[in-house]
Amino acid sequence: MAAQLAVLAIIGALAGWGIWYSVRGLLLWWRFKDDRIVTCPETGEPARVHIDAALAITDDAGSAPAPLTACSRWAERGQCDQPCCQSAHTAGISPAEAVHAWAKGRDCALCHAPLAESRLSGHHIALLEPGGATKEWTDVPAERLPLALVTSLPVCWNCHVAETFRRMHPELVTDRDEATVHVHRGD
Repeated sequence: MAAQLAVLAIIGALAGWGIWYSVRGLLLWWRFKDDRIVTCPETGEPARVHIDAALAITDDAGSAPAPLTACSRWAERGQCDQPCCQSAHTAGISPAEAVHAWAKGRDCALCHAPLAESRLSGHHIALLEPGGATKEWTDVPAERLPLALVTSLPVCWNCHVAETFRRMHPELVTDRDEATVHVHRGD
């Protein structure tokens, strides 16, 4: 009887450890699955980096951060010794987090409706650029996103679609001043 209880206790401990390790791995994968925006220590410019999520999951706690698998600066500067690796793990922010923080509490610059985003349907917050064009934030390269957020205004999905249609097909759009539109009813 005591041997059976000991075996059950060992099995329970192993199962608990397996569940804890799996949940920890899932949380780490979720945290590092997207690209992150960091400031390159060598250039002082924003850079888009991707952390090796698999290595971050399997690496022992307390060791060096998992290396980067990609960096937007590598194309022009070549691979580096990754001095930004620690900040990518701690201070780096994903582009989605940057946009959500920027848009929080703001309204659409065109219709003044509260901003909402639906990742499931693909409806993203758009940016009204200084030139007047709108662009989904997901179409802005991550390394250029910090500057775009400073120089643009937020636009809801509906206004972005309408403005894109207006820009692409001006011959199909008729603007009417509501004050001069008269409706005649048949009497």
